[in-house]
Amino acid sequence: MAAAPATRLRSGALCRPLLLALSILVFSCDACKKVTLHVPSKLDAEKFVGRVNLKECFESANLIYSSDPDFQILEDGSIYTTNAILLPSEKRNFTISLSNTENLEEKKILVLLEHQTKVLKQSHSKEKVLRRAKRRWAPIPCSMVENSLGPFPLFLQQVQSDTAQNYSIYYSIRGPGVDREPMNLFYVERDTGNLYCTRPVDREQYESFELVAFATTPDGYHPEFPLPLVIKIEDENDNYPMFTEEIFIFTVAENSRIGSTVGQVFATDKDEPDTLHTRLRYSILQQLPASPTLFSMHPTTGVITTTSSQLDREVIDKYQLKIKVQDMDGQYFGLQTTASCVIQIEDVNDNLPTFTRTSYVTSVEENTVDVEIIRVSVEDKDLINTANWRANYTILKGNENGNFKIVTDPRTNEGVLCVVKALNYEERQQVTLQIGVVNEASYSKDFSSKSAISTATVIINVKDQDEGPECIPPVQIVRIKENAPVKTKISGYKAYDPETRSSNGISYKKINDPKGWFTVDESTGSITTFRSLDREAESIKNGIYNVTILASDKGGRTCTGTLGIILEDVNDNSPLIPKQTVIVCKTVMSSADIVAFDPDDVINGPPFSFSLASVPDSDIQRMWRLTKINDTAARLFYQNDPPFGSYTVPVRVADKHGLSDVIPLNVIVCDCVTEDDCTSRVDPRTGGAAELKLGKWAILAILLGIALLFCILFTLVCEATGAAKKPKAIPEDLAQQNLIVSNTEAPGDDKVYSMNGFTTHAAGCLAQGICDTMGSGVKNGGQETIEMVKGGHQTLEPCQGVGHHHTLELCKGGGQHTLDLCRGGVVEVDNCRYPYSEWRNFTQPRLGEKVQLCDQDDNLKHAEDYVVTYNYEGKGSVAGSVGCCSERQEEDGLEFLDHLEPKFRTLAETCIRR
Repeated sequence: MAAAPATRLRSGALCRPLLLALSILVFSCDACKKVTLHVPSKLDAEKFVGRVNLKECFESANLIYSSDPDFQILEDGSIYTTNAILLPSEKRNFTISLSNTENLEEKKILVLLEHQTKVLKQSHSKEKVLRRAKRRWAPIPCSMVENSLGPFPLFLQQVQSDTAQNYSIYYSIRGPGVDREPMNLFYVERDTGNLYCTRPVDREQYESFELVAFATTPDGYHPEFPLPLVIKIEDENDNYPMFTEEIFIFTVAENSRIGSTVGQVFATDKDEPDTLHTRLRYSILQQLPASPTLFSMHPTTGVITTTSSQLDREVIDKYQLKIKVQDMDGQYFGLQTTASCVIQIEDVNDNLPTFTRTSYVTSVEENTVDVEIIRVSVEDKDLINTANWRANYTILKGNENGNFKIVTDPRTNEGVLCVVKALNYEERQQVTLQIGVVNEASYSKDFSSKSAISTATVIINVKDQDEGPECIPPVQIVRIKENAPVKTKISGYKAYDPETRSSNGISYKKINDPKGWFTVDESTGSITTFRSLDREAESIKNGIYNVTILASDKGGRTCTGTLGIILEDVNDNSPLIPKQTVIVCKTVMSSADIVAFDPDDVINGPPFSFSLASVPDSDIQRMWRLTKINDTAARLFYQNDPPFGSYTVPVRVADKHGLSDVIPLNVIVCDCVTEDDCTSRVDPRTGGAAELKLGKWAILAILLGIALLFCILFTLVCEATGAAKKPKAIPEDLAQQNLIVSNTEAPGDDKVYSMNGFTTHAAGCLAQGICDTMGSGVKNGGQETIEMVKGGHQTLEPCQGVGHHHTLELCKGGGQHTLDLCRGGVVEVDNCRYPYSEWRNFTQPRLGEKVQLCDQDDNLKHAEDYVVTYNYEGKGSVAGSVGCCSERQEEDGLEFLDHLEPKFRTLAETCIRR
């Protein structure tokens, strides 16, 4: 009994590890059976859920997949989430499928997910129920000071998991500082979880390290989730604040108001922001020149401002400051740095230019232009070669006639006074000018009009010169009647001596007289008519005739003037009609307008009077009628329906004083609609062609065209003649049945016979009943020519049976002529030709001898249907075929050409084109 309790105690002690092992197995896998995993109600994406022992279920599986896409299964059986999951109050399950693609074997594992708060029931109902306790596996705050002096390795903290009470736990870490740069900075003891640092760390390089701690069992099981572990590096004030520039340069205008911003300086500190280590203070340590103090600096922003309005560039144009920045909010133990700041004073126009002298005296000779007479200078304290220094000079008084101008010399800033219009000593002997000066830039200070501009006086004495005559005014006018008689004398051009104001001692000479109408008196300048005057001459404009006069004194000095001679009009011209040919388009109008003008002046011109002049033995008054339109025009009407044609109508036109003239008008009565229709004709009625006139270039072009045409015709004739004399070549390849071209040698009887597609001549080529022959008859202008081919031999094949070949040698050389007299034949020819007479003399006696031997059998007998003698039976013979060699078509029948074989059809088309 005693032992029983002991045994029971031992059994209970053994059951606890068994139950724990069983719970681990349930957590991991159940060998192809249902596996239950206890998880929190919310799972983030890519989080570890648990591990299933896949090898126990199916060791040879090579394909693993999950039925739920929210979970991913790795080869070692680890289960990870692919998306964030919120578990419902009920259980969630999915299936892990294991298969072997080689033997097509498949097994499945059902995975059930339950909340961690649920009770894990054990298989033995009598054992005490185990509840899951809260674990210490959570992030623990950890930090270390940068630049630590050790000792190293430096202990930071211990990482522990309460599952170490039931399992053997191995601790490990990953992340920056472990397996990523900086490598091997941290490590953790595997068994204890103590975390160490191996060397100092600079916070400015690494502010913190985010590590991940793992707790695993020796067999690789993860009873805990990976633990994020952040190690923060605490800052140490080890960095000096630094100005962004070694020397700051700013500019401020002189006379600026108090508080004007000069500029702002900046500094940076690499220590941790928003701490005393980076809280900076700015200050000015020194100012050069030191007195008076003109600038201040804001301690936190670094903005430099003015403390005085007494900045004067003309006194001091630049200041230098030594500035300081210190961290730790400016406390004495803070780190500090210094820099330099240069402040340049910008110039403003606060100084007016002033003349170095208040009055100047100079002189200039009369009649001189574009000469410099004096230079005036000013003083200005503003910055040289700026708009505040450059001067603008102005003549305030004394230059009413515009004789002077003053400009600024850009190099010296002096005012240069020049004469731009000649002075006259006889008019003014002295000129007084008042000159003012200002800057290009506006004055910056408040001022009154009196003090804003500096002035000086310039007195200019005019020197007298011995001048020549003056032609004043340059144009002088005289009058004369246009009908004044020759040698009429009138006053002329007058020049004056400027010193004496008289014309004594001045001589005159004519320079230009377009018509040569006048002569000039050399001593007095009066003019005398030399020819009759005509106001209506072409060169006269507005009735004024200009003569150019040269006046000179005893010293040879001259001047030139123009004498305008007004030709007073007299009524010496009767009115004229410029358009003396008028057209009356009878179909659309019954009148024509006549316009007259008078070359005389208006006082001797219109109104005009128009009338028809009386002509003896004429019917002018009966056919025409005039009516006045206005002072210068009248309208001419036809009467009594005159026929088409040209008429001469005398019209009298008189001016207001009665001076008149009769002007014959050519009036054309035309069958037209517009005047242009009539002017392009010769006959106003019929509209005959207008006269055509050719210029010399047109005639030359026509002659060249004719010559070119004759050249072309001559060339064509020469080519045709040469082509007629040149023998035409016959292709060597007669096996392809080329057409043999024939020449016309003698007149024929226009009979063309065909032998099965082979055309022959029927004019006694063969005798004694031979089949009509071996040549071709070709029509050509009523003549036919039989053409034989040189060279070779000709073979006549019989119509039936197998006989002998008889060869006829026509001429020496290569080539062979083979004729099938029944079926047509293939002809091969050489380029050798003989005329008909030679061929006949050569072949007829021989054919008579040879034909007897054609196609004889063994008994030397002829075939019945080979050689048949026949005679011409007359036109329109009804006789049929007498043999295989006879013609099979009617006379002149060419219908066979419509049924040629393809090869012969191409040949026929070629001949037709020729």
